[in-house]
Amino acid sequence: MARKIIKQIETPVKHTAGSEVTIPHTEQWELHSSVHNRKYRIFVAKPNEAPPPSGYPVIYLLDANSVFGTMVETVRVQARAHEKTGVVPAVIVGIGYQTEAPFDSARYYDFTLPTPAEELPKSPDGRAWPELGGAELFLRFIEEDLKPEIERTFKIDKSRQTIFGHSLGGLFVLQVLFTHPHAFQTYVAGSPSIHWNKSFIFEAERQFVSFLEQESINVSLMIAAGELEKSHKSRMNENAKELSERLSAFADCGVHVEFKEFEEEGHISVLPVLISRGVRFALTSIS
Repeated sequence: MARKIIKQIETPVKHTAGSEVTIPHTEQWELHSSVHNRKYRIFVAKPNEAPPPSGYPVIYLLDANSVFGTMVETVRVQARAHEKTGVVPAVIVGIGYQTEAPFDSARYYDFTLPTPAEELPKSPDGRAWPELGGAELFLRFIEEDLKPEIERTFKIDKSRQTIFGHSLGGLFVLQVLFTHPHAFQTYVAGSPSIHWNKSFIFEAERQFVSFLEQESINVSLMIAAGELEKSHKSRMNENAKELSERLSAFADCGVHVEFKEFEEEGHISVLPVLISRGVRFALTSIS
């Protein structure tokens, strides 16, 4: 799949008035989806260290326009103090959009499955939601276009792949786990919008449990939310905690689950601490 490098940002910062501050060892690509007519801005950070014999672990990060820099610096700093944090260097692959805003409305399509109108929450401004229902195509883009491109460019350890999403992105992470559990080995679902398509999630969870009864698996799932999200009418924290408790019963089937509620954090303020904990969850070295 051909990709176009928009801007490579490895040039050292010049200490002159008005110069840009850039993140070392990162670059942006434009990547067209071969499965639907969409184009993505891909943000990539490569470790300064040489890859281990097995290759680098990799984190695929949703909503990269908002939090790519936060995750890159979190990994860079924690991996530097590996003996204290346990975190190893990794390739960070952010999937974003052609905008300078932190979020783009295209995420509604990419992160959701077709949902009956009566199950959708009301939009805050009373308007119709943007186009929905493209999650399967978005996952195909990741699997058929993005992963092969990353694996051609970097030495990747395919046994240590993480997907990280928040809010609707957290919902997407759960959908992938339940419907394509072998796509990744680690799943981080922050403040997942389970209420958005609750009947599907319950049915998908039931089918996932049936799958576990037939086949052993080895996956890790972190579900987290901010303490202040308890007041949200969607019951976001309750839904997340109850799901984590149900899935924790399948530890013997190879499902490792962790639930974390971050004190005094809300739906947006939770992002930095979620990233810090999620990075340690995904990248702590294997003994």
